[in-house]
Amino acid sequence: MTTVAAPGISTTAAALRRLYFVRFAFALVWALVMIPLAKHLNPLTATLLVIYPLFDVAAALVDARASRATGSPVLLYVNVAISSLAAVGLAVGAASGIPAVLRVWGAWAVVAGLVQLIVAVPRRRMGGQWPMIISGGISVLAGGSFIASASADNPVLTNAVGYAIPGAIFFLIAAIRLGRTAKGN
Repeated sequence: MTTVAAPGISTTAAALRRLYFVRFAFALVWALVMIPLAKHLNPLTATLLVIYPLFDVAAALVDARASRATGSPVLLYVNVAISSLAAVGLAVGAASGIPAVLRVWGAWAVVAGLVQLIVAVPRRRMGGQWPMIISGGISVLAGGSFIASASADNPVLTNAVGYAIPGAIFFLIAAIRLGRTAKGN
């Protein structure tokens, strides 16, 4: 039995699919550039750290616009605020050192992961959201580990930066899975 998605759902799914492909590419490239730089905090590393949540702000705004047809995007605007605060926090934290950056990055991962979970659960009927649900849960756990690792004897950013790679993979899987809904099937 084939079901046809409502026009609002297929349009939203198509927009989310495009957005998820872009988020996949950005996160993967960002992580590959950052991993060799993650042992030391310098102006370039700090700038790249701030860029990541700013990209998340832009992505959440695109998501909110695309989601108006299928529901209230209020939580996506909450994510915009959270990621904006994270960008500011990372800029300030970079002046204090890696432990401060890890605490901000970790707090952002926890809160943004919770928001991702809350947004993805009602969308699961649209398809392609299980990877987002899993990713949100992992983000919460990873954020806690980043906060804890800030207290290590010699903290490094490698794990925090590396966490973008599974996120990229989850966006790719979600984009692929949204293909059927985006086509209206």
